[in-house]
This record gives sequence, C-alpha cells and structure tokens, in this order.
Amino acid sequence: MPFPKGRNWITPSLQGIMYIDQLFHLEDVIKARYTSFDAIKKARHEKEKPIVEGFLSWLDNQSPVRGARMDKAVTYIRNRHSYLTTYLEDGRCSFSNNLSENAIRPFTVGRKNWLFCDTPNGAQASAIVYTMVEMAKANGVNVYHYLTYLLEKLPNDRMSDEELELLAPWNENMKAEIKRRASDGN
Repeated sequence: MPFPKGRNWITPSLQGIMYIDQLFHLEDVIKARYTSFDAIKKARHEKEKPIVEGFLSWLDNQSPVRGARMDKAVTYIRNRHSYLTTYLEDGRCSFSNNLSENAIRPFTVGRKNWLFCDTPNGAQASAIVYTMVEMAKANGVNVYHYLTYLLEKLPNDRMSDEELELLAPWNENMKAEIKRRASDGN
C-alpha cells in the first residue's frame, strides 16, 4: 500500500523515532571520525545538540492520549530530560546504555543457573569473576588468557595498589603479555 503524499502520514511516534535514529546515526559518524574526547564533545555540540533541542521542543508540543503507549513514552522522556543531555557534556559518555545492557544480558539470562551464589561468599566470588571478565572485554583483552594469567598470579588483598595495577586489564604491559599468550596458543 503506497503512503499518502506529503508528511501528514507520519505519526508522532514515528517522528520521535526519526529524531532518535538521526542521533544514533550522527553518533556513529562522530565516533568513526574523532578519537579524542574533546573532539567528540565539540562535534556533539555542533551536530547533535540542535537535534536534541529540536526533539525536546517537539516533545513539549506532544499531547498524547492519557494512558496510551505514546503517553508513557513521552512522560518517561520528560521525566529524564536533564539526563538526556548529559552525554553532550562529556566525550567519554555514551549516547546510549546499549553496551551496559549487552554486558549484563548474560547474567540476567543465566541467573537461574547460578544456584551456587546462594551465599554471600559465593555471590561475592561471582561478582569478582564477572567484573574481571567484563573489564577484560572492555579493554580488548582475551578473557581466557587473562583469567588464566590471574589464576597463576593469584592477586589478593595483601598486594599493594601498584602490584594490583600491574595485573589490571588496562595496563599496557598486561595487554602485551596476554596478546603474546594468545598468539602463542598458551
């Protein structure tokens, strides 16, 4: 079925999605083009801030049917207005929480399988392992080789901050060691 001519056929919900899609697209372009946090912030202010402001202005003009899904969506965003613009102020901030959502998905899917976490010590041990896995992933480190290395070194609470820093997945020497192990197949 062909769409009617003009833009009158575009529903308010579709208009909102178009704003968000435009922001996601610009964020991809900016992240591909700039690497420094200051440059990302500057580009966001130039390119994305006007769209965010347009979206918020458009949002203020919406008056959806009370209780409808659109009403819930508009209310949700209006209640988080100040948080929506926070990412513009720091190039290190992410536009969306998709990375966080994807990182916790395995835990929410698998929580029924983790019956051994029924004690505080079990839960703490699991939290430590999950944290190490996610930190390794976030720093581009091979998880298997990183955890194997940590089990060899057995970090503990008696180690100094400097010793622990040497084992952190963001430590360049650590990254080189794990990369070497991965390439050697150890």
